[in-house]
Amino acid sequence: MSTVTKKTLTDRIAELFGEKRVLVKKIVQRFLDEAVKELEKGNRIEFRDFGVFEVRTRKPRMAQNPRTLERVPVPITRTVKFKTGRLLKDRLQKSIGASRSAEKGVRPSASSPAPPPSP
Repeated sequence: MSTVTKKTLTDRIAELFGEKRVLVKKIVQRFLDEAVKELEKGNRIEFRDFGVFEVRTRKPRMAQNPRTLERVPVPITRTVKFKTGRLLKDRLQKSIGASRSAEKGVRPSASSPAPPPSP
């Protein structure tokens, strides 16, 4: 498994549409900036069948420093949660099934029974 960067995706899109990389990079960056602005406002971002990004607020709590065992307060934090959409989830599951079948040398079949549970 490898890491795909924004530059790599931008280059692919530019090549696919025959546009200049600089223009595509500006569009992609603007898209990301707009997504961040909406999340800062606390809004959900929904891409049908792909997924939903939403802001979650974590309550303040007490934690413990593992080195000194001193109790320290952790303030309220905001984080982004991503929930996978139906189409993305289905595609990921199909790719897992295909890769497992390829490892075993078997083609995936919709009618094949589930494997027996391991003891």
